[in-house]
Amino acid sequence: MAQNQKQSKDYSESPQEIIDESFDIIEKLVDFDKIPESSRQIVRRVIHATGDTEYADNLVIHPAAVQSGIKAITSGRSIVTDVNMVRAGINKKILNSFGGEIICRIADEDVARKASESNKTRAITAMQESLKEIAGGIVVIGNAPTAVFSIIDLIRREAVIPAMIVAVPVGFVKAAESKEALQIFLDNKKDHEIPYIVNIGRKGGSAVAVAIINALLSIAKERG
Repeated sequence: MAQNQKQSKDYSESPQEIIDESFDIIEKLVDFDKIPESSRQIVRRVIHATGDTEYADNLVIHPAAVQSGIKAITSGRSIVTDVNMVRAGINKKILNSFGGEIICRIADEDVARKASESNKTRAITAMQESLKEIAGGIVVIGNAPTAVFSIIDLIRREAVIPAMIVAVPVGFVKAAESKEALQIFLDNKKDHEIPYIVNIGRKGGSAVAVAIINALLSIAKERG
């Protein structure tokens, strides 16, 4: 074969073609008819981000979560995250266009000092130091189960009411238990409805949290 003869490729180099093909495959693997229409874009994004179709079955999306999340975004409310990995992945351009900002205090020196003094995790302390932004904002937890337990405590003790909560921490130590505890607590809260998105079990992580929020941001942008 001549050296200058072009060889055909068995893969696409176009980012959009790759994305389109990925979503086509997801559509064939998942029965979206059994998923509420308002939740489908979130489920697609999470499966695309993780390559794991089990999220079609283990994501728990409160009936009011999408509407509440979009309302908070378009109202310019803050998004409070547990770790900087989540913060880094969120589409800031869309969020900023609505006047919102991302808050993550886990790396703040003051948070580290207070956490050390109280013998608590920085994730707990960072949430405690973000009460102002949590009130009426969106809480997004992708890594730290202790942040989930902290949010339950802050809602109970400080009567802080976020617009919605995304809690999908990953791991073997209390990750599944924290999400279950949050769901039970919020489902039984009678005075104020707080919508949520969680997943069942040990799976989760920053990529899942980011996919959920970016799906909501995309929907908010589409609706204008």
